[in-house]
Amino acid sequence: MANDWPQGYGYLPLDTVDSTLDEAARRFDSLAGPTWITAKTQTKARGRRGRAWANPTGNFAGTLVLPRLSDPATAALRSFVAAVALDEAFVTLTGRAESFALKWPNDVLLNGGKVAGILLESVTRQGRLAGLSIGIGVNLAHAPEAASLEPGALPPVSLAQTTGTSVSPEDFLEALAPAYSRREEQFTTYGFAPIREAWLARAARIGEVVTARLPSQEITGTFRTVDEAGQLVLSTPGGDRRIAAGDVFFQG
Repeated sequence: MANDWPQGYGYLPLDTVDSTLDEAARRFDSLAGPTWITAKTQTKARGRRGRAWANPTGNFAGTLVLPRLSDPATAALRSFVAAVALDEAFVTLTGRAESFALKWPNDVLLNGGKVAGILLESVTRQGRLAGLSIGIGVNLAHAPEAASLEPGALPPVSLAQTTGTSVSPEDFLEALAPAYSRREEQFTTYGFAPIREAWLARAARIGEVVTARLPSQEITGTFRTVDEAGQLVLSTPGGDRRIAAGDVFFQG
């Protein structure tokens, strides 16, 4: 890897796995510290709520394993750390800051389409949090078919097809790993506030009307902010609503 590979982070490149998240779970107890696990091919890649995640050859598939975490609340905020780091990696590689935006809770957008997704999975031992796996999928070369999306979901796009920039998975990781390391150090040193500020500065559709789809209801309101706990805050006719988890859909 490049000379600026972050100190203290391991790297485990693999050829074919069911998913890098599953591989992370299997290897967790043998990892000495934070470790990136990547794969050229995933046979059972997944996204949020168990949805299938298409992973054509040439796209980035990786999981960052963070052992020795014990606080579930701060562990969950790593989705914002990862999103900010992803945005920085994209901008570093393309020079197109204006083309990218962050969508709550865990997506990166390119010209309004989904180019990357993040999935957090906790690792527990004896009923307690022991660590965290951050799964990341990036459409570098190819975008999956939009036909499989649920109604209202943003269309997938790829970096190569949208910008003409060709980036290998290895080169993408060389930009992403140091960006994540810097933001992780900022998070552990100063807390969520600077990460939250950086995320909000890149947030998609802030100040606009959006719909949050929860398991039992839908809430529509103006996207006002993300609070200090990482919750989405929507202004509705009945007052502010704070949403800890859900899928966000844009209006138009």
